[in-house]
Amino acid sequence: MTSTNSAQILVVDDDPALCELLSEYLGDSGFTVATAGDGVAMRRALARGLPDAVVLDLMLPGDDGLTLARELRARSEVPILMLSARGEEIDRVVGLEVGADDYLAKPFSPRELLARLRALLRRSRAGGSTPPAGAGHGFGPFVLDPSARRLLRDGAEVRLTGAEFDLLRVLVERPNRVLSRDTLVDLLKGYDRDPFDRSIDIRVTRLRRKIEADPAAPAYIRTVRGEGYLFNPLGLQS
Repeated sequence: MTSTNSAQILVVDDDPALCELLSEYLGDSGFTVATAGDGVAMRRALARGLPDAVVLDLMLPGDDGLTLARELRARSEVPILMLSARGEEIDRVVGLEVGADDYLAKPFSPRELLARLRALLRRSRAGGSTPPAGAGHGFGPFVLDPSARRLLRDGAEVRLTGAEFDLLRVLVERPNRVLSRDTLVDLLKGYDRDPFDRSIDIRVTRLRRKIEADPAAPAYIRTVRGEGYLFNPLGLQS
């Protein structure tokens, strides 16, 4: 992918009018857009090739968006922007927990959806080869390479979503400092918007599952009660 505008987007929504609107709007912005009305059509589209991002509605006939997001995340780290006509926090939290990277409540502005998609695609752009010796940030058996947007463990790549990588980078670049949730949101946002109430906590939980020997007793990403999170590059227990 050479630019965010040349990306391929799969829109999964059972509203034909919305699919048509997004196809025209995103197409006019330079994207290639495919649409699917349910999980069966989504799987058929994925069998033809993996897109650069998926816009996925929560409420679908048959398998719902949460089921499909979980299924998609199990096979790929493709960015997922979840849509829902319901705006409750519980929907946002569950969506993040199953692997969605962002969440947009209906009704929404196509311009906002475009901005969020571009931000997701910028964050997910990865590539390159194993970083040379001395490159990146090392901690324990890990090396975080910001230029290639990769995390390696003993030379093997650890699969991270774009949102997970960005949070880890922010933490790794500010070791042994307590960062509040508000500070983390400010450091992570790629454009102006109101943050999810629990998005940082969910991302931390997902990251711990991938880098901590015991996620229930984290050594690298530590919680400082009432204040926020602290990255301990030595991995020492308090």
